Amino acid sequence: MATEATKAAAGTGAAHTPAPGATPVLALKNLSWSVGGAVIVDGITMDVDEGEFVALIGPNGAGKTSLFNLVSGLTRPTGGDVHLAGTDITRYAPHRRARLGMGRTFQTSSVFADLTVGANVGLAVQARTGESRRFWRRATPDGGAEATAALELVRLSHRTEVLAGDLSHGDKRKLELALLLARRPRLILLDEPMAGVSAGEIGELTTVIRDVHREQGCTVLMVEHHMEVLLDMADRLAVMHHGALLAFTDPESAMADPEVQAAYLGDGA
Repeated sequence: MATEATKAAAGTGAAHTPAPGATPVLALKNLSWSVGGAVIVDGITMDVDEGEFVALIGPNGAGKTSLFNLVSGLTRPTGGDVHLAGTDITRYAPHRRARLGMGRTFQTSSVFADLTVGANVGLAVQARTGESRRFWRRATPDGGAEATAALELVRLSHRTEVLAGDLSHGDKRKLELALLLARRPRLILLDEPMAGVSAGEIGELTTVIRDVHREQGCTVLMVEHHMEVLLDMADRLAVMHHGALLAFTDPESAMADPEVQAAYLGDGA
């Protein structure tokens, strides 16, 4: 599989061209994870470049979330390594990776439900600046201009005083993005941000993610099952199958690949 992945990554259809000599924001080298002899993630090698949007796709059980856990430090790999902007972070705990500019959301929403939207973002800003003691006075505008800008970008500035627990699922996802932006991430990992979001909210959430990518210049690696969302946003698709990287190329080339069609879309695609 590693050979096939290498061929796919170098495919002639790829539109992505990294800047000459640039260090990838994320570099995975032969990254693997096995449990009790079962291979869950199988020798993944891929580079994600500055400002790039990469979508990680694959059928259920392909190993996508397991790969995210390895990249974010929740799981220790059994082989290979992870580099963030040239720094080997393979043995770093999640909080050390966060300090270096990695942010992640999970499949289930994670916000402070009993705090207001503004207080949530204010706390994130103050945690980064080391001023969290001041939060307990009043965090809303003491996240200051940064908190305000983050909420405006995710289209929640009009809901500053609403309790986070009272938000719709889609708005909670937006709030999670604002929390990430408050930490000034260089790389954002989004694990199925559309999961559980109503059909009516998917369009606006897609626009918010696109704005975060374009306006903030963040590098994004996203797992998502809504292909109509990914095809318009992604520079490249990384296709996983049975824990290995089946293809890593531009969306058009990936979706035209017979192996990808058979593995991900089914033989009748």
